[in-house]
This record gives sequence, structure tokens and C-alpha cells, in this order.
Amino acid sequence: MLLEVLPTVATVAFTVACGMQCVLAGCFFYLLRLYGRLRSVGLAQEARLLALPIPPDRVLPHVVVQIPTFNEGEIVRRIAEAVAALDWPRACLHVQFLDDSTDGSERIVAETVASLRARGIDAELLRRADRRGFKAGALQAGLLASRHAYFAIFDVDYVPPPDFLRRCMPVLLADPALAFVQARFEYLNPDQNLLTRTQAVLLDHHLGLEQRTRSWAGDLVPCNGTCMIWRRAAIEAAGGWRGDMLAEDMDLSYRAWLKGWRGTYLGDVTAPGELPSVMKHWLHQQRRWKRGYHQVAWRYLPRILASRASLRAKWRVFLHLGFALSSPLSMIITWSALAVWLLAPERVSPILLAWFAMVVVGYMAATTALWLGQRELRHSAVPVWRFMRWCLAGFGWRAYMDLIDGVTAIRETLSFRQRVFERTPKLGEVGER
Repeated sequence: MLLEVLPTVATVAFTVACGMQCVLAGCFFYLLRLYGRLRSVGLAQEARLLALPIPPDRVLPHVVVQIPTFNEGEIVRRIAEAVAALDWPRACLHVQFLDDSTDGSERIVAETVASLRARGIDAELLRRADRRGFKAGALQAGLLASRHAYFAIFDVDYVPPPDFLRRCMPVLLADPALAFVQARFEYLNPDQNLLTRTQAVLLDHHLGLEQRTRSWAGDLVPCNGTCMIWRRAAIEAAGGWRGDMLAEDMDLSYRAWLKGWRGTYLGDVTAPGELPSVMKHWLHQQRRWKRGYHQVAWRYLPRILASRASLRAKWRVFLHLGFALSSPLSMIITWSALAVWLLAPERVSPILLAWFAMVVVGYMAATTALWLGQRELRHSAVPVWRFMRWCLAGFGWRAYMDLIDGVTAIRETLSFRQRVFERTPKLGEVGER
């Protein structure tokens, strides 16, 4: 009796999961439609924000530049030079190197801080006894060690331009309800190899379309963890930086939003950073990003959907966090298809047809979104065959990462190993462009 029912149950599970995956693919198209509808007004709005007058130097607020570091080596010196060149009154500029290094980089960071101080810059080195909370713990320690109201945060491999504060701070100062300003990060090495070129294509969609569309629509804008300026009052209202999630930046964004704060995204303000050029390093980064995203999604998505928030707010949050359902749905599709193949081979043909249709819809949605991201940011038409190759390479690497990550997650679960923050190595092989 059970063997007779199982094929039907598996077929239903497969059909429902495929339908939900198609809904997620449809979210891509919806976001693209929203982007097209808001683009002209949004770009004009961003231009107005960037045209806001900056107050005279004598009344500019104090800004703390926070640079969390962990075993970064010589690359620390590059961002130190960029921070030293920031166009901001020296009396109002403060630099914190939040160093948790354990490999001898401590000496390099200490020398860098001493060099900045010798040049008249208020720079300090903050070291902790342990890495509790990882990057979030370091940022929180720096917050508590300062009394100032604004914090500009850069990962160590980024190179902010001299006018970064001059362009971003007027936007934050003009709106007291604004928690943070997020700038767009660019790339120092997009043409280093096929891996970096593929990453640039994948990131351009997020940075050129997704973030801009959310900001233009007045929705929650998740910060990207670097190239941003936060208001102290918003961080404290949200409960401070917390290290219980790998995506501490996204977690703080949601907590601030739930407290009534909001962020904005400035796509025309950029700071270049280094893309991982080694496959192993990129897989480590993507695994951390994916796990952090899923942690935030499972914590906040059910809570927000069950809240009294408006249907519009719930829908827009689902557009961001709903893709956490994709991995479980893929597992259901795989196992249910396998069950049908073993228990009812005569049903395999329609199953394969549905699977193929789902893949085609997903590929079309993702490729269209990525192509528009390139057109938005690069203003040049990439040959179709080359763009498709980049997309296939990216999707293939992502599938490989998901497979490896699934095996790793099972192994960690069986061995009760605690997940830790895996730093993405920065090679520092590229110079400032």
C-alpha cells in the first residue's frame, strides 16, 4: 500500500516545489519590471541627493573610519594611504584599526597606525583578547571605544576615493531618519582571470539593479558590510553589532529597519575593492555569504510575514529573503524526482520535461537580470556568446559550491563542529586604478 502511494506523493512534492521555484524566478522578472518603472525618477532622486550642499568645514561632524583586520599582512598599508587622503577636516577625522590578527600581521598594523599618527591623523589600534563575535564583535568594540556619532566602515581590501565622505555625509546629515548610507563597491581586478570577470558580472546585478531598485522604492536596503557610513543612534537603537550571525551587516540592517530606521543606496559613489582570484578563496567567501543570508532569512522572514506589517512590506521583504527557500526546494525536487524514477519509471518523462522547463525559466530570468546589470553599470554591450559563457561559468561554479557546501554542512552537523567566520584571503596583488 505504501509503495503505491509514495510515487503520487513524490509527484505532488515535485510539482509543488517546481512551482515555487518558478515563483522565485518570477521574482527576478518582477524586480526588473520595478527597476524599469523607477529608473528615471530614481536616478534623478540620487542626483539630487548627491547635489546637496555640504556644510562648512567648521561645522562638519566627527567621523570615525573603522577598518576591521584579521591576518591581512601588507595590504593594510594600502587602505591606510587611502584613508590618509580622505578630504575631511583633520580635527574631525578619526581612524580605528580593529585588529584581531594572530599571524604576525599585528606588527604591520601597529607600524601603519604609528605612521598615520606621525602624519597628524588621529589613528588608534584596538586589539581584543579573543575574536568573540568576529567582525561584528570588533566593530562593536570600536563603537564602544568612541563617543562620536558617525562611523564609516571599510573592509581592508577597499580603497575609498578622497571625496568619499564629502559625497556621502551630506545625504546622511540631511535626513535624521536615515540609519546609513551605502555606496557601491567597484573592483580593482575585474579582468584578472575568468573567475574575477564572472564575479564582476554576478555582482553588477546586485549592485546595479537590486540595491538601487530597493532604495528607489523606499524599501529596506540591506547594507553590504563595507563602503558605508552608519549613524551611531541607529546602531544603538537596533541593539548594536552582534556576532551571532555570519551576515552581521544584513542582520543589523533588518534590526534597524524593524525599529523604524532606513538606509539609502548611492550607486554613483564607488570605492574599488579586490575580488578573490583563487577558486578556493571565492568558495570560502560565497559559503559564508550564503550561510549568513540563510541565517538572516530564517530569523526574520517568518517573523515579518507573521507581523502586522503591510502586505507591500511583506512582499518586498519576501523579494529579498524568499530566495532562501531555493536550496530546500532544490533538495525536494531532486529527491522526489529520484523517488519517482525508482518507484514509477513510467512517470519519468513528464518529470524530466517539467524539470527542463524550470531550468529554462530560471536561466532566462537570471541571464536577463545579469545582462541588465552590465548594461546599467558598464554602458557597453558585451557580445552575447561571451556573456552567456560568463553566466554558465558562474552558474556552474555556484552549483559546485552548493554541492560542496551541502557535504560540508552534513559533516559539520554529524561532528557537532561550530561554524566560525572564515576570512576571505586578500592577496593584494592589484594596485589602485
